[in-house]
Amino acid sequence: MRVFIAEKPSLGRAIAAALPGPHRQYPGYIEVGNGDIITWCIGHLLEQVPPDAYNPRYKRWSMLDLPIVPEQWKLAPRKSSTKQLAVVRKILKSASSLVHAGDPDREGQLLVDEVIHYLRFPVNRAPIQRLLLRDLNPSAVSRALQNMKNNREFASLSVSALARSRADWLYGMNMSRAYTLLGQKAGYQGVLSVGRVQTPILGLVVRRDEEIENFVAKPFYIVDAHIPHESKVIVARWKPSEACQPWQDEAGRVLKRELAVQVATKITKQPATVVECTRRQSKQAPPLPYSLSALQIDAAKRYSMTAADVLATCQSLYEKHKVITYPRSDCRYLPEEHFGEAKTVLRAIGHGCHALKAAVSGANTSLRSKAWDDKKVSAHHAIIPSSKQFEPGSLSSREQKIYQLIARQYLIQFYDSALSMQASLVFSISGGSFVANTITLLSPGWRVLFPPPRKTDKPAAYVPELAQGTELLCTKGVVLEKSTEAPKPFTEATLLQATTGIARYVKNNELRKILRDTDGIGTEATRAGIFETLFRRELLLRAKSSIHATPAGRALIAALPAAASYPDMTAEWEQKLSQMAQGQCDYHPFMSALETHIGELMNDVQSASPPESLRNLKAPVNKKRNTRPRRSKR
Repeated sequence: MRVFIAEKPSLGRAIAAALPGPHRQYPGYIEVGNGDIITWCIGHLLEQVPPDAYNPRYKRWSMLDLPIVPEQWKLAPRKSSTKQLAVVRKILKSASSLVHAGDPDREGQLLVDEVIHYLRFPVNRAPIQRLLLRDLNPSAVSRALQNMKNNREFASLSVSALARSRADWLYGMNMSRAYTLLGQKAGYQGVLSVGRVQTPILGLVVRRDEEIENFVAKPFYIVDAHIPHESKVIVARWKPSEACQPWQDEAGRVLKRELAVQVATKITKQPATVVECTRRQSKQAPPLPYSLSALQIDAAKRYSMTAADVLATCQSLYEKHKVITYPRSDCRYLPEEHFGEAKTVLRAIGHGCHALKAAVSGANTSLRSKAWDDKKVSAHHAIIPSSKQFEPGSLSSREQKIYQLIARQYLIQFYDSALSMQASLVFSISGGSFVANTITLLSPGWRVLFPPPRKTDKPAAYVPELAQGTELLCTKGVVLEKSTEAPKPFTEATLLQATTGIARYVKNNELRKILRDTDGIGTEATRAGIFETLFRRELLLRAKSSIHATPAGRALIAALPAAASYPDMTAEWEQKLSQMAQGQCDYHPFMSALETHIGELMNDVQSASPPESLRNLKAPVNKKRNTRPRRSKR
């Protein structure tokens, strides 16, 4: 009997659908017509055990026990997964061969491998095969079933994920205990949670709050040249030359009023000669369908929904209603084969979503955007509506909002690019350069599906088409006084943007590239949980739409070594883990170096004085101490 172990029930059902019938559904598995059985995990069925599972004395937190480094690592069933694990255990006893059907990524490889190892499936019974599925379309599943590989080929991928899991446990558990105990010496009785991902996120917020508090506004000056033409006025803005740099800030703003006044006086009543005139049409292709983070960012901006709320709503749309595809995706591209299903997907949108009926009617399914690209589809494709029809009113208000966002983002793939005209005039006035720019929307294309921007009383800039060498008159120079503005506090949307674009907060060019290539810190599936962990442990707080660090959060960042609150360490880990996944780096040197580093960190904490930043802080009320940092809350 051949047994498939899928990563999740939806994947198991997709595999079964591609195998011969009849199908018999049982609790936790499906038996198909040829005798094969498809069972599944429900995410991770196993988890790292807590420290006291290695030694009972670790149940009591003591600085003398740190660092805690297991000699033999142990896993235990998750409480929520014991029933399904028992199903898999029973089925494997009768299996003659096994197919690993985890997601085709690092975590998916480990998730099923660790179950196979934990249940001691005899690897000499038959070679374990690997089924790689990036698309649950029936024809794609059938093709994948014909092209399975030997699971041993993916051992390095599993080892990489294992190293990440154990490293997160070592770092998070030891650092959390160490700084909680150090905080107790200072009189703080709450838990100070530290993690490879959560602490750099906390550090982002703390530093932003401090920038705002320490911000001192500075005036800066702009010079506009007013140049009449026919019955209108061209307003061209001064572009300071390199000679002005001593009086500019790092953003190029002129800080010396006398210089701006001098320029305005100098150009008044002087000839303005056109040195360059450009008019260029540009096309803006529709934005790609959503990844989870992109969806969470848009939902936060439009509806002030938290990342956790968006994820929960997506799970309901996916699991309960089955009207969207798998939501925990970090990909914004679609398999090319899916293009053929566009008409059925559009019919489902039009049937269930009255608000988008007109948009469905206006879609041109012969258009093919850049979204369909097999080469760019990762473990999962972008989040899109499914072809399942549903009745209007069957979704809750929140579900309707998220579904409409997902559906609209899919619909615009069948609309023309937006067409704009960019016009620019460059004048030379008294030896200075002055530029007038404007952008005019010629054809909205996909933009018709989005509300127009908020109206403004400011008229569009006047930039006529003038021949090079045309000489006009600058009637006056006008000095505008502005003021620098403090950075904005983080919101749910901008903090998500910061975590997905974390590379810009790293100075080291090599490390910056690593984080760009790995889409920031955290994963699509874990970011919402990490945010909620920081809120639950009262290290962050929400104030209306803004996110701020609490006194405890700020005190923790002040007490930690600087490296712990920046994303550089994550980049270094990712570099090693990526090399490990490709077979270019070994597990043992990575873990050995980490154990040495954690030992040094523990020595530093043990010899440190109680941090002043934690004195006189009140601990959260009625909060249970969590002594088991979860692998997903990094």
